[in-house]
Amino acid sequence: MAAETALPPASQAVEEQLDHAASAEGMTEEHHVEPALLGIAPPAAVVSSAMIVLLAIAFFYAKAHKKIAGGLDARIAEIKNQLEEAKRLRSEAEALRKEYADKIANAEKDAAAMLDHARTEAGAIVAKAETDATAMVARREKMAEEKIAAAERGVMEELRIRAAQASAAASADLIAKNYGADADKTLVDQAIGSI
Repeated sequence: MAAETALPPASQAVEEQLDHAASAEGMTEEHHVEPALLGIAPPAAVVSSAMIVLLAIAFFYAKAHKKIAGGLDARIAEIKNQLEEAKRLRSEAEALRKEYADKIANAEKDAAAMLDHARTEAGAIVAKAETDATAMVARREKMAEEKIAAAERGVMEELRIRAAQASAAASADLIAKNYGADADKTLVDQAIGSI
């Protein structure tokens, strides 16, 4: 204690407070009592047991597990239906895409075939038109030649007729001038005599 008395008064006060705190701490350890259910269960065990009992009642008495399972099953079924619907829609979309791709390919083939057919037909029409034009020109030439030949024949016939008429008229004039009734009698007699 002599060492304690030698300490300054402030240090002595601190030392006293430390002694008091140490004794208070020892008291707390001795007097600290943890609460317990009926003196046997600690609070953590009581709370855990109460939660387990509450959950057991909720699951078994209220049949919450069936509702939860039913809800989960319904959600699973809904998701499966959505997946099936998505698969069906995808297959339909792929079928439509394939159908339209085929239609486009067929349309391109048809367009190419139609173009080839149109070119062939146009060539045939041009060739037929050329043939028809050549034939028509030949027919018209032939008709013109026939008309010219007919006109020539008509003119020639008319010239023959006029020439015959002119020669007959000239012969009649010559005969009338050169021959009389006496000359006729002589000619007739000669003809009869020669027979």
